[in-house]
Amino acid sequence: MRGTHERNHSADSANLDYGISPPGFRLPAETAIGAVRLQVSDLPRSIAYYQDVVGMRSVAQTPAVAALAAAGEERPLVWLHAREGVRPVPRRATFGLYHFALLLPDRPALGRFLMHLSSIGAAAGMADHLVSEAVYLTDPDGLGIEVYADRPRTAWRRDGRQLVMSTQPLDVRSVMAAGGSSWDGLPSGSVIGHVHLHVGDLDDASDFYHAALGFDKIVWSYPGALFLSAGGYHHHLGTNIWASGGRAAPDQARLLEWELVVPREDDASAAARSLAGAGYAVEQVTSGWTTTDPWGTPLRIAAKAALSDFCPIS
Repeated sequence: MRGTHERNHSADSANLDYGISPPGFRLPAETAIGAVRLQVSDLPRSIAYYQDVVGMRSVAQTPAVAALAAAGEERPLVWLHAREGVRPVPRRATFGLYHFALLLPDRPALGRFLMHLSSIGAAAGMADHLVSEAVYLTDPDGLGIEVYADRPRTAWRRDGRQLVMSTQPLDVRSVMAAGGSSWDGLPSGSVIGHVHLHVGDLDDASDFYHAALGFDKIVWSYPGALFLSAGGYHHHLGTNIWASGGRAAPDQARLLEWELVVPREDDASAAARSLAGAGYAVEQVTSGWTTTDPWGTPLRIAAKAALSDFCPIS
């Protein structure tokens, strides 16, 4: 039986007039994405890319691991784990990471980022998703990165109980004009806004991430994709069936783990109980709980306070 706190949270979030709530446990509205951990082949090369192109800075490092944060901050957003002999992401993608997404504080920051990319001649994809405006990059190992800024929630449109998301051309001139001052690195206040994964089946993804883990469904008619979130966000998690299939090999550049951060330890425990009750394996570890989705992508569920003390750099 769910505890009082879990029931109260569901009642507090029930006034959303869009999305589909999970049948049981529901993630708290304050749920957010923590850090992502990536396996790469050449640590100095990757650090240089994330510093020079993305604008991050190294805040901790060993010969095999580096922690990267936004400018002026110490909290890592990206962990790079180097392994000798790692192969780049194959052209026909495997299950796992499609991209992780760095959410900037506002549209002017995205404009400054676009001006920065132009000044260094970096290639990028761009899109207007209606709820957000986005730039897409690929790191030296073929791992996908999105850098984006949200539109105000008041501007998000709905179609029945779904938010309306699309992929349209970005008004690059307008975004760059909003930039104003020069680029000074990934700005303070930037976070991992969402993670987008290749999966093998959207119904199975719904069973795991919606019914068991407790995300709301937010967009389910986008071709080949399902978007989920907590608290009415457009998506903390995207899933799609656009990959050719197969799990990422151990010696492939890949997502090693992503973090789901909940407000309290009892929220993390409740999510773990919900997953276990649905038949998925969970393990209690330092800072929270770990699980793996049906396609082998690891997830750590942790309370905000516990995760702040977790620093796997050794």
